[in-house]
Amino acid sequence: MNLQIALLLGQDGVTNGAIYALLSLSILLVFTVTRVLLIPLGEFVAFGALTMAAFEAGQPGNATTLLGVVALAACLADAIRHARERRRPSGRRLALWAGTLAWPVALGLALQALPLAELAAPLRVLLVLLVLVPLGPLLYRAVFAPLAQASALVLLIASIALHVALVGAGLLAFGPEGARTQPFSDSFIELGALRLNSQTVWVVAVSFALIGLLFFAFQRTLYGKALRAVAFNRTGARLVGISPDFAGSVSFGLATFIGVMSGVLIAPITTLYYDSGFIISLKGFVGSIIGGLASYPIAAGGALLVGLIEAFSAFFASQYKEVIVFTLIIPVLLWRSLTTHRLEDEE
Repeated sequence: MNLQIALLLGQDGVTNGAIYALLSLSILLVFTVTRVLLIPLGEFVAFGALTMAAFEAGQPGNATTLLGVVALAACLADAIRHARERRRPSGRRLALWAGTLAWPVALGLALQALPLAELAAPLRVLLVLLVLVPLGPLLYRAVFAPLAQASALVLLIASIALHVALVGAGLLAFGPEGARTQPFSDSFIELGALRLNSQTVWVVAVSFALIGLLFFAFQRTLYGKALRAVAFNRTGARLVGISPDFAGSVSFGLATFIGVMSGVLIAPITTLYYDSGFIISLKGFVGSIIGGLASYPIAAGGALLVGLIEAFSAFFASQYKEVIVFTLIIPVLLWRSLTTHRLEDEE
């Protein structure tokens, strides 16, 4: 290996690590607020890439149909919860249900009318976000809100079941073929011996910008402080008027937004299939494990480390790169088991 190869591998590692860092922070955010390990996060990555590819081809695709099915399931779950609690839905709740069901229909009609292939890339990205980001809060309402008081094991089983269901839904909606989108830019940037692809710069820049926005939102905004309060003490947050259900929906919405944006960013670099997201989110999960599912900076740093190790492993032992990456979990878990001397009681 010479310096130029090392720089190229480092470039690939930082690019992948930036995406893994975003997913790692999303997993950590959802877990601290809702106690849910968001295993289906990778599906949002794949759906974002495949929907963007469909829009570039001028096809509306079936993403709005998937959104409509999930919206119907969320409204039914809300109605069942109200019936069990013997509560009559308020006018505001009925309006929410009507808006939830109308949104997929309105989007579907708009996509049929728009010349998708002729739109500018930023507009297509915006449409992808409008279609897919609502999936997160709706899935929380449909699957996890009714289980909010369940044990962590039940929530984990529900998350695995949702992952399996979304993989099947992805196969039905997008088919078995992979897709790759057009890059945002085809130019190159020369930095001495290093030749940077502009798409790589886009990925790293947008990833770190999103990480910075997340940090600002959690430190400086009222909603961010509310999410931190729920993550710190759900019961105390409820007593001061912060709804855990609302916090869960917001955290799922943020995670979905990050997942979809990650898919849009990496789609020009690699071909993605309907089931490609799981292995990507699993590497983000490794980063969150390095952070102990508690520390955001350590999780982000761990995810960058995962990206670098993956890149250099692909050069030295390409057949074993996945084994090397996932083996990182073992020493981290061993170290934490030896240094942690208390058991946390479950709420």
